[in-house]
Amino acid sequence: MSELIDNSRKRKDLLKHMILQLHKGIAPEAVRKQLAELMGQVPYDDVVAVEQELISEGLPTEEVLRLCDIHGAVLKGKIDHSGASTAPEGHPVHTFIQENRALQLEVAALEELFTRAAAGFSNELVYEITGHFNALMDVDKHYRRKEYLLFPLLEQKGITGPPTVMWGKHDEARGMLKAALEALHTLRDADQAALTGAIDLQLRPAADAIEEMIYKEEEILFPMCLDTLTEAEWAGILAGSADIGYSLYAPTALWTPPEVSAAAPAQPEEAGPSGRIKLPTGSFSVEELTAVLDNLPFDVTFVDAEDTVRYYSAGRERIFERNLAVLGRKVQLCHPPASMHIVQKIIDDFRSGRQSHAPFWITMGDKFIHIEYFALRDAAGKYLGTLEVTQDLTEKKKLSGNQRLLTYAAKGDGRPVWFSEEKITLRLDAREMLAAGEHPLARVISETGQLQPGEIYELTTSFLPAPLIDAVRKEGLAAWSLQVQADLYRSYFCRE
Repeated sequence: MSELIDNSRKRKDLLKHMILQLHKGIAPEAVRKQLAELMGQVPYDDVVAVEQELISEGLPTEEVLRLCDIHGAVLKGKIDHSGASTAPEGHPVHTFIQENRALQLEVAALEELFTRAAAGFSNELVYEITGHFNALMDVDKHYRRKEYLLFPLLEQKGITGPPTVMWGKHDEARGMLKAALEALHTLRDADQAALTGAIDLQLRPAADAIEEMIYKEEEILFPMCLDTLTEAEWAGILAGSADIGYSLYAPTALWTPPEVSAAAPAQPEEAGPSGRIKLPTGSFSVEELTAVLDNLPFDVTFVDAEDTVRYYSAGRERIFERNLAVLGRKVQLCHPPASMHIVQKIIDDFRSGRQSHAPFWITMGDKFIHIEYFALRDAAGKYLGTLEVTQDLTEKKKLSGNQRLLTYAAKGDGRPVWFSEEKITLRLDAREMLAAGEHPLARVISETGQLQPGEIYELTTSFLPAPLIDAVRKEGLAAWSLQVQADLYRSYFCRE
């Protein structure tokens, strides 16, 4: 076929067909060749539209996430940016791009150190590599500005698929960076074989994940956002950016959006003839109620019966990120893809009446955080919504351990209901393998594949093997990890 396809609908259908070929296992190079022959350059907005259509038509988000990097590799160098807008200095997109340049300098420095590692081992080299990975951890602020400021605006315009997939890739990158730092901690006083093994299996893939996200942002996401969002919406993103912070770059130019007038803040409506809000046991003025809610010793967020976020308290020390962009947003889209199914499960159980309370507790640094979800109902039992209450219990701590997964019948010590020492049928202590530069992933996948329903596999490592755990979960197994001591972790996998 000598004539390139230029009809927009036909072009999208062909691109969709090629992506589905990848999901069926067709070799990426064969698909890339076909794409080049039939389509030439692919408009960036077509990529976004097709990804959205695939998810809307039933292709699981998890499947799109799994093969996202293959899609990117096939399309690399084939995306057409003719007619794409550019962002002036100080604009949020300009700042995102400058952060990417700073991140790329860290990745380039790591590549040089990885090359040096081939010539020999030293603790100084490990320290240098660790320093650059510590710098890359700052990418979290870059990702959070996208998740909490940019993605809500796209979702309001019906663009939900790409933000969901990209948030999932953010979490993968975060997990890989964390695992890389944990691996580096074990490499001090190690040897060259252990270092080069870690570089191949953990360190370079983590650095590559940062580069791949930069490509996805600058080739597809940012051009599409510049076409889609209004100047007023970009002004809102700019206003919320400083609260979250910047990654390895501080904008110096002040961007003033044209033709955006400062609107007066909305005034709350008065309730009742006296302007006080009447409640069964008393009343408040709006000012009094705001002060009460903002000074509670915990954070509260209210989600209405339609799953829409309607309110959050604005206390002085918030535990989790909140800003005005979250208001009016569906609560399912306010959480990472990895936990979205938990949120949906809670809401479904609350709405049906099966449950009315879901508690969690987690450790964040040196803080002990307690999170509770409560179903709200009227006197007749009608579901009104969900209240999230989050509290830092560090000084009042009486609980111990972690309860990170939604398990209504969880055991009191935080273990999942499927866990029992008696059900462990296979064990692997992978510490020597990892120290020798070998990776246990293939062996763990093979051996967990032999588990019968209810049987448990125990893996012992010197750090939390986050990428390995994710890989086993993708095989359909439940997972739970326990930190026994500073350099001793046990991970358990069960075929439920």
